Amino acid sequence: MIRPVQSDQKFLDDIRAASEDTSALHLWWLGQSGFLVQWNGAHLLFDPYLSDSLTRKYADTDKPHERMTEIVVDPSWLKSIDVVTSSHNHTDHLDGETLVPLMKVNDSLQLIIPEANRAFVADRLHCDPNWPIGLDDGTSCEIGPFTITGVPAAHEAIDLDDAGQHRFMGFVVNAGPWTIYHSGDTIRYDDMVDRLKPLAVDIAILPINGRAPERRVAGNLNGAEAAQLAHDIGARIVIPCHYEMFTFNTEPPAAFESACLKLGQPHATLRAGERWSTSNMLTG
Repeated sequence: MIRPVQSDQKFLDDIRAASEDTSALHLWWLGQSGFLVQWNGAHLLFDPYLSDSLTRKYADTDKPHERMTEIVVDPSWLKSIDVVTSSHNHTDHLDGETLVPLMKVNDSLQLIIPEANRAFVADRLHCDPNWPIGLDDGTSCEIGPFTITGVPAAHEAIDLDDAGQHRFMGFVVNAGPWTIYHSGDTIRYDDMVDRLKPLAVDIAILPINGRAPERRVAGNLNGAEAAQLAHDIGARIVIPCHYEMFTFNTEPPAAFESACLKLGQPHATLRAGERWSTSNMLTG
């Protein structure tokens, strides 16, 4: 089992320490596609999965979800969260055992979802169907210092509901001078680069686990594809995710790192619980 570089109280202490540096945006990898973003005293969580719900669900089946990395922090310990995203309905991106505890300890928490998924989300979280903020392609909302805009994702295809709304989304977040693109689960699709390049993405967060039919789950970008996409949209730095969580659905980051080096694409491969700050990018 991989141990996070920081976890539990040490992780919380690092969040507090980082808050003293108000000039930088800070983010921490929580494992899988989960990230905590801190900016201007506010906190945003991208797609957190901080439980063993899937390991229990698929125990004693022909598709076990054996966890590779220990949980970084109990979600009930995260008490200063302003907004959390769910890019789609798969449990590692919409986990009741993570989100319900967060809801209980954060009275003003806002949840951002694809509008197409509203009924499913309300059923899973047993929440007021009107509570989540639903976005679709090109629609935006403002929460504290964050402006969040929806962009399509293809996991592994663009999937629309009967109203023409996207079930799989990525999110572009503007935080002061910084622009973060969290793709959600996706492969590259037609016009993806044309959509993203004008947004001047500083930090691209992209999956690298790839896709293989024998896994029997929808796939994502592989490492080389993630590096190429980041390069093509002009991202100032790319951070990989969606690996080292489940033994059956992971890839080592070596191919991603090698491709970034060949392309001259700046990148940062984090360990679970590790912090990265925009000051690292400014200083090279």
